[in-house]
Amino acid sequence: MRRERRVLEEKAQLFKALGHPSRLLMVEELGRGERCVCELVAMVEADFSTVSKHLSVLKQAGIVEDDKRGQQVFYRLRMPCVLGFMGCVEGVIEEQARERAALSA
Repeated sequence: MRRERRVLEEKAQLFKALGHPSRLLMVEELGRGERCVCELVAMVEADFSTVSKHLSVLKQAGIVEDDKRGQQVFYRLRMPCVLGFMGCVEGVIEEQARERAALSA
């Protein structure tokens, strides 16, 4: 039971890490390939410090990993399976929107 609880807590931490629109955007973008922090700053339209904090949360959850090259830090997905989950969620959201549209028509 103790091990099961630990696994559930780790899963909850992962979902918490995904619980911010900017972090979701970064994960989706990293699904297209490795990016340097400077590229993610431009995409998220936030300052470097904020993006770095978001990336730290994702890294702690095991979703991304980094690679420092000189003065730049590059990130890539460590857990690409999260993209499948996000696609599933998007499909459900789209289906619900269609159902709401059909009810209001």
